[in-house]
Parts: sequence; C-alpha cells; structure tokens
Amino acid sequence: MSWDELETRVRQQVSKRLDLALCGLGLQPGRNGLRATSASAGKFFFSTEDLPKRVRLLQEHLPLEAAEIIGEANEIRDHRFRLLGYGDLHYGSEIDWHLDAVHGLRSPLIPWFKINFLDFSQVGDHKVTWELNRHQHLVTLAKAWLLTRDEAYVREILAQWYSWQQANPYPMGANWASSLEMAFRSMSWIWMHHLLAECPIVSEGFRDDLLSALALHGRQIERYLSTYFSPNTHLLGEAVALFFIGTLYPQISAAEKWKKTGWRIVQQEALRQVRPDGVYFEQTLYYHVYALDFFLHARLLASHNGLEIPASLDVVLRKMLAVVQALAQASPPDGFGDDDGGRVFNPRRNRAEHMTDPLVVGATLFHDEGLRASATLTEEAIWLFGQQALSRSRQDSDSPGVLKPQAFPDGGLYIAASSELAQQMVIDAGPQGTGRCGHGHADALSVKLDFSGRPWLVDAGTFCYIGPGDERSTFRGTRAHNTLSVDRLDQAVSEGPFAWSSLPNTKVDSWIATPTFTLFEASHSGYERLPQPLRHRRFVFHSHDAFWLVRDVAEGSGSHLLETSWHFAPDLEVSPRGKAFVAAPERSADPAGVTHLMLLPADDSQWKSELFAEYVSPAYGAKLNAPVLRCSARLSLPAEHAMLLIPANAALAAAGKFTRTERASDDAGAPQAVYQYRTGESTHLMIFRTSVRTSQAAKWDFGPLTSDARFLYFRVKDRRVEQFLFCDGSFAQFRGESLISHDANLQWLEWTNREGSHRVACSDEAAARSFSEAALASEIVT
Repeated sequence: MSWDELETRVRQQVSKRLDLALCGLGLQPGRNGLRATSASAGKFFFSTEDLPKRVRLLQEHLPLEAAEIIGEANEIRDHRFRLLGYGDLHYGSEIDWHLDAVHGLRSPLIPWFKINFLDFSQVGDHKVTWELNRHQHLVTLAKAWLLTRDEAYVREILAQWYSWQQANPYPMGANWASSLEMAFRSMSWIWMHHLLAECPIVSEGFRDDLLSALALHGRQIERYLSTYFSPNTHLLGEAVALFFIGTLYPQISAAEKWKKTGWRIVQQEALRQVRPDGVYFEQTLYYHVYALDFFLHARLLASHNGLEIPASLDVVLRKMLAVVQALAQASPPDGFGDDDGGRVFNPRRNRAEHMTDPLVVGATLFHDEGLRASATLTEEAIWLFGQQALSRSRQDSDSPGVLKPQAFPDGGLYIAASSELAQQMVIDAGPQGTGRCGHGHADALSVKLDFSGRPWLVDAGTFCYIGPGDERSTFRGTRAHNTLSVDRLDQAVSEGPFAWSSLPNTKVDSWIATPTFTLFEASHSGYERLPQPLRHRRFVFHSHDAFWLVRDVAEGSGSHLLETSWHFAPDLEVSPRGKAFVAAPERSADPAGVTHLMLLPADDSQWKSELFAEYVSPAYGAKLNAPVLRCSARLSLPAEHAMLLIPANAALAAAGKFTRTERASDDAGAPQAVYQYRTGESTHLMIFRTSVRTSQAAKWDFGPLTSDARFLYFRVKDRRVEQFLFCDGSFAQFRGESLISHDANLQWLEWTNREGSHRVACSDEAAARSFSEAALASEIVT
C-alpha cells in the first residue's frame, strides 16, 4: 500500500464516521454547498428548443421505441419494474427502496459503511436493489411526458423522487454505499432535469431540492472515489458524474473543482484502462461497452462546453469502437466475461444485440464513414445528436461490408472471419482480466461462432454476482465456455465472487490470416499448477469455403480427465446424426429448415460425446435452457482431440468421415498429428508438426511428403490436388520433388488448382516464384 493509498483510506474512514456524528446532531453535511452565481449553466446535449424536434425524430424514425417508452412508463406508474434481466417486479403501492424484490430480502437501514453488500443473507442481491435506485426509470417517465404531454408521468416522477429522499436519509442505507451507484443516480437526475426543462408543473422548489441532492451526491462521490477500491468502470463512472455535475451546475460551490477533477480522471483512465489495441482491460465485452459509453458521453459534453479535447482520448475511443465493430461483423456480438446488466443511457438495452449501440454515437461524433455501415440508429443517438444521427447511421440501401479476419493481440481477441455464409469465430487468447480479474471468466482459448446472421456457439453468460446458490462459480467457470477443461477444474482458482488466483498465462504462437484460410495456435498455463502439470494447446484452422477444425492438445504427463464443451445458442436444437451432431434453429426461426451447423468429432473410441441440457444467461438474472455437447476422456498424456465445425445453408448432407492417423511411439520422424476428412469426392488432409519449438525445426515424413512445416493442408478432389497450404516452415517435398525450398522460415504459401487455373499466393513474393507445382498438378492417388 502506497502512502497516498494509506492517506486516502484513513481520510475516508475518518470522514464517514464524522458525517455520521454530524447527522446525529441534526446537521446535514453536504447540503449547504450552494452559492449565488452569475455563471451560466453548462450546455447539455440539447437545448429546450431542440427537444420538440428530437421528439418528432424519435416518433418518425423509431416509432416502436417511442411506443415502448410509453408502455414501460405505464408499468413504472404502477410500480412494476424491469430490472436487469428480470421482468415485472412489483414493488407495491409504496416503493421499498431497500428491497431486493427478486429474492424478497431487504437491506437494513443502518450506516452505509456497516453494510456488507456482498452478504446475500443480509441484503439479497444488491445488484437488483441498486438497479432500481439508479433512477433511470425516472428518465423513462420524463421521455413519456415529452411524447404524450401527459402530466401524470411527471407527477409520478415527483412522488417517487421525494419518496426516495425520505426513505434514504444520509448516511443511512445501502444506497449510499457505492459511489458508482450515486454517479448513476446523479446522471439520471441530470437527464430528467433537462428533459423536463419546460414542464409547467415542475416547480422551482423541486429544482432547488434537486440541486441540493446533486451537491450531496457530488460531495460523496468525490470523497469516496474508487481510486483504490475498484479503479475500473467504478472510478470512470464516478469521474464522469463529477464532470457532468461540475459542468452543468455552477451554483454548487465545488462545481469547478469537480469539473476539472472529473475531466482529468476521464483522460487518465482512458490511457490506463484501455489496452493499446483498444480492448478494455477487464476482458469483458459488456464492460468494454460500459466504459465506452461513459467515455463517449463525457467526450460529447466536453465538446459542447468548449473544453480542449486531447488527441490521445480520441485515439482511444476510435480504437474501442473498432473493437466493437470487428466483433459485430457477422451478427450482433456475443458476450464474454461478466455481464453487469446495466447501461449508461437505456438499461433496457442490455442484450448482446445492443452492444453495438456505441457505433452510431461514434460515427456521428467523429463523422466516421467507416463506422456508418455498422451503425444502427438508436433512441440514444437521436437524443444526443438529433438530425445528425440519421445521416450517420446505416441505411437499408447500404451494402454489407466484407468480413475480414482481425486481431487485437494486447487484449487477446482473434477474429477469424470469411464472407462465405458470413462466418465469424472469436477466439479468446488474452489475459483473464486485470489485477485479480474480478470480472474475467476462466475462458482461455474459448471460441464463439456466428454465421448466417446469428449466433451458433456462444458464451454461457454471467447470470448473477451473488445469490443463494453457486451459479456465480458455474457460469464463470471453464466448463461454461467452449474450451478444454481438465479434471473438472477451472483454469484459475476462484477466491470469491470477484477474484481469481493462479491466473493462466496465454501465449499465441501463430496467427495467419489470408483471403482463403486462417490458422491460429496458442496455449495457456492454467493447469500447470496441478500436481501432474499440463499445458493446453489449441489450434484453429478455417478453410473459408469448407469448415473449421478445432484441435486440442494436452501436453504433459499423468492421467487426467479431459473435456471439451460446445455451448449452443438457446434457440437451437441439437441432434445426433451418425457420429456427428447437427444444430439447427427451431422450424419457426428457419422455415426452410436448411441452415445448420454440423459438429463432427474425430473418430476415436477413447473419447465419449454426449449431449446435455444446461443454461445460457442472455442478461443478468435471466437464464435459458440450452444444449451443450461435451466430449470427454480420461487419458494418459500427451493426448489430443479434434472437432470439425461445418456450417451450411443447404440441405443436410452426409457427415463424412473424420479420422486421425495414429503416430507410432517410436516414430520420431513422423508429424505429431495427421487428420483426414473424407466427404463425397473430396479428401482434406491436415498435418501438424510437433508443437515443441527448437532453434531448428525438425524434419518430418508422412507418406510421399517430407517437410519441416508446422502445418500442411491438402484438398484433393477427383484424384487431383485442388488446394495446398504450407505454413511456418522452410521446405516441402512431394514424392522426392521439391515444392518449395527457402533459405528462411516462410510464414505461409498457398497453391490452388481450380478448373484448370493455377494460382500461387505467398507471404513472400520471391518465395512464391520459386514454388514448383509440377508434382501437385498431376493426377494422384489419395
């Protein structure tokens, strides 16, 4: 602990007890921080003159969203709330602001610092209680008034707001325990205030009371900034709230200080919390979007108020936007890591399909045509930008972009993609998170697959942070992800709901992305902590017009239970078909019944493949039944297994035969593994050199082939080679004839023979010219 941290923590401990003593004497700390000032209030995202135009835009261009606002506002007037993934939570005629209505538990009305909000028996799930107390539903009521001019919505706002003030006397209760929650509540009040700027029944007395409450919230946020407690989205959200309060309410004596402090922290955290490639350091898509929303709103408010925008901040935001866009090439991005369940602007937009919302904000803010093709118009963008948002959002006439592989090596996200069936696989090969990885999952080398505009292999989600059962451990554990688990243990050791130890180190050894194929190889150390340590190595090979091969190797010694899990989207039905398994949407989702994904395990009698019914959580608090295919074997190491993933948008074809050629234990000159996939008149041969790296790659022989390549691939049809791939090597011979010989290691070379036309492509143009195709061009026997 540094001296600064020690000083900060001591000051906070003294401050909270001093405030409690002052309140005991009948004093109200923080509520007398107002002053008369001639300074004009800062500019919000819209003026009172802008509001009618933005309401019309919303009604004209997003009529369903406008109707949804009114429908939800009517539920809120009845004190029925949609919180996180829960729907229709009824809070009765008098709202209990301390109640977790899901579990029927109420947090005590005692000093906030004496409440352990992670103790489920004491408070229930604090996330549910705090979500209601963020008061984002008051913003919904304000929008409903603008859409209808029905003053009943405003009267409900006033009644609930004063009800909350009475039920939450400072410093009593859990609603003062989190500076981030106070930040959210402050932001909601600010939005509500500006949406009701011209409402005739909002009195000056209410505006004064609101200002006083914002002063108290700002004071509490500043005093208990999460500088050392949770310096991630907590600290960022608190800084944004201070910046908003300080910018928009100069009547508060500390406003200028809060404005400068908040803006300074926002800039600092953009550089600290975001990795150099733009991936948010918590290693979770949800928190990536969460942070991006905070940054974008602060950046926009700063520009409205004439603040200097550092170029470094814009660089970070553009990189973060690029990550979201890359993850959403094929379909709405599937999540990874924790899903908090809330949103900065609209808490209802908390599903995977809403994670692209920042793209239209970024496209409009930066006038970025590159983002436009992925930017769907949202209600948020209309409120923020008005007419500008329409011109920067994707139009029906826009042609879809070309899918392309992309890599974010600092964050460990590798995206293999191809336009054939609009396929995209996201491979997680990054760190588990930051610090003790509180929001990261034990999901090293997990994969997710989308094609034909929808998810197929998915992440199981989060479901909850705390609860009466062990769901937290289950959903963030290794078996809840599409990767290999060993002895039913997680890749890291859980140290409570928000901490891990023995964190895996993931190392990427190969990433080759070309217009026709992608090859990935990486390994992690998560199971090297075991008494009989092992290392998990995963290969992914994607032939863009054919299939995906996922090969898992357990390197080590001893006997272990190995399991690979394949989690399907909950609306898919999975059934066995011979030795394969076929996933397809329910008939209602796919009337033609042709789009499907076939999974074909390598034929190996030692491995058992079974279907299970488990859960996927699409939002915090919600879970749906979903099929899981699990392949398992107890084996002496080293051992391996492979799976073919075959997407199709045609009638179901025969599975074909997928086999591995066994390597004799004394055959040191053989490659580590040879896989063959025969289907119809085509044969695919995939050869993997041993994974052990030496200063000089070992030569290997297999049939007519001799090479030092790390990976070779042949596609043969009608007794002729159609495609030949060579990766990470210096030479290859076929029947004693040289195909390629290079004085240095060559990353990749591809030769194709389609309809009599031969083509060579290579990572090194000079090497491509030395390729000899004669031996491959003649008829061969497979």
